[in-house]
Amino acid sequence: MIIVSEIKVPIAKPIIGDEEIENVVEVLKSGMIAQGPKVAEFEEKFAEWVGAKYGIAVNSGTAALHVALLSCGIGEGDEVITTPFTFIASGNAIVYTGAKPVFADIDLKTYTIDPDSIEELITENTKAILPVQLYGQSADMDKINEIAEKHDLIVIEDAAQAHGATYKGNKVGSMGDMACFSFYPTKNMTTSEGGIITTNDEKLAENARIFRAHGATVRYHHDEIGYNFRMTDISAAIGLAQMDRIDEFNDKRNENAAYLNEGLKDVDGVVTPYCADGLKHVYHQYTIRVEKGNRDDWVNVINECGVGTGIHYPIPLYNQPIYKELGFDGDCPNAELAADNVISLPVHPSLTKEDLDLVIEAVKTASDKI
Repeated sequence: MIIVSEIKVPIAKPIIGDEEIENVVEVLKSGMIAQGPKVAEFEEKFAEWVGAKYGIAVNSGTAALHVALLSCGIGEGDEVITTPFTFIASGNAIVYTGAKPVFADIDLKTYTIDPDSIEELITENTKAILPVQLYGQSADMDKINEIAEKHDLIVIEDAAQAHGATYKGNKVGSMGDMACFSFYPTKNMTTSEGGIITTNDEKLAENARIFRAHGATVRYHHDEIGYNFRMTDISAAIGLAQMDRIDEFNDKRNENAAYLNEGLKDVDGVVTPYCADGLKHVYHQYTIRVEKGNRDDWVNVINECGVGTGIHYPIPLYNQPIYKELGFDGDCPNAELAADNVISLPVHPSLTKEDLDLVIEAVKTASDKI
C-alpha cells in the first residue's frame, strides 16, 4: 500500500445540517437566547427518549456530573467509586464536591467498570458508585445496582458517551439515581457544548435545577451555593434538531462498526470491540486493542496511511500528576493494560465504504509492519 502523510479519514466529524442552522436562526431572531422555552422543550424530549421522568440541561457534561453529585448530597469526606479508565472529568467532578474518587478496575472485554472489583473498595465513607458507560456501551448495571442496594449507595451513570445505548432493554440514562450526558461536538449528538442530567426522582431533579442556577429557588433568593451551569436556547435548538436524527446516527455507527469488525477480525495482533449479550452498543468510539509491538508504532503507521486515530485513554486517572499529588491512588492492572494498548479508529456516521476500507487497510498495513 502507498503510505501518505495527509489524514483523509478523521477520527470524528460533527454533523450539522440545515435544520440545526434554521433552528438557531429562529432563536437568534426571537431575542430569547439564554435559557428559555427551547431548553425546556429539549429537556422534555431528551428525558422521554431516554425513558426518564426529568431532564435538567446544563452547559457541559462535566457540569452535569458536578451538579448530579451535589444533588445527591455528595460532599467533603465522602468517597465515590468509579473507574480510572475514563476522561478526567469523571474524576474531577467528584473532587469538585470535596469527595474522594476511589478507583475500581475494568472488565478488559467491555472496558467498563468491573462490578466484581467494586465491593472490596466500599468503606463507611462510600456514598456512591459512578459507572462510566464507556465508548457507547453500558456497564453491568444489574450487578452495580445490586451492590448499591446492598450497601445503601447512590448510583450516578456517567453516560457522556452512550446516547441511545441499551442494557437489557433499558436505555442508558434511566437505570441509576441520576445520569449525565455530554453534548460536546464529537459525541453521538451535539448541542455544540452542553450536557443534561436525567432522573426519575422529583426531589433530585429539583436539587439539580437549583444547583445549576446559582442555588436559587426563585430569582434573587439563594438557598445553596450554586453555579452558573445553564444551557442556552441556542444550544437547545441545535439539540432538538439532532434528536430527530440521533437514532439514524447510531444505526450508522453500528453498521460501520460491524463492517470494521468483519474486516479486522483476522488481523494479527488486533482485538476488536466486544458487545456483551443483551446490550446495544452505540460506538461513540470504535476502539481496538493491540497485542503485539508498541501501540505508538501502530498509531504512526495508521496515521501515515491517512487514517486519524485517538487514544481513549492513555493514562489511568490515578496516574495523572495532579491525582498523584492529591493522593488518589489505585491498583487496576486491566485499566493500565488498556491504557497502554488501545487505539480508537473512525466510526462516525459520515464515513463512506471507501473510508472504512481505508481504515481496515491501514490497520492491516500496521500489523504487517510491526
